[in-house]
Amino acid sequence: MSRLSLRTLDDAPEAAKPRLAAALSSNGFLPNLVRLLANAPVALEAYQTLSAINAKGELSPAEREAVQITAAATHGCGFCVAGHTAIAYKKIGLNEDVVNALRNGSPVPDARLNAIAQFTKAVIRSRGNAEDDELKTFLAAGFSEASALEVVLGVSLATLCNFSNNLGRPALNPELAPYAWNPAPAEAAE
Repeated sequence: MSRLSLRTLDDAPEAAKPRLAAALSSNGFLPNLVRLLANAPVALEAYQTLSAINAKGELSPAEREAVQITAAATHGCGFCVAGHTAIAYKKIGLNEDVVNALRNGSPVPDARLNAIAQFTKAVIRSRGNAEDDELKTFLAAGFSEASALEVVLGVSLATLCNFSNNLGRPALNPELAPYAWNPAPAEAAE
């Protein structure tokens, strides 16, 4: 059971209702993350706005999902791991080996996605103060300085979602149940 209210189109604050309607239209269901964020219309607006901005960068959709899954797993957010796993499979077409590696924090069998996952973990672990060699390794994998900052942007988006879900503890929507994930204690603490 969620510790914070999960709003609906009927009981959400007026400022959140158009954003809930847009999320329902876009997804075909109302993700509990969105319902949770609707308690604070500015938080829901920040999430949707930052998501749209994040999609405009130079990172590919697969690279953006690698950031999101890695961050969610590192933060121990099962809801976001499940949600981004669904996106990775349904919208991006990532294969099971890649997705499982991202979810489990193990080496990713795609060199570029592995580099972004490792750099994402370094950014989170160091609170943005990645070591020189970690940045150099990321850049040597073919990423730009802009890409490094887009990883920070993606981590920022993930932090809003992951921490909100961890605080509210909403149930996983039935639509996301096939992608459920439960962190191992060591993964959440990295």
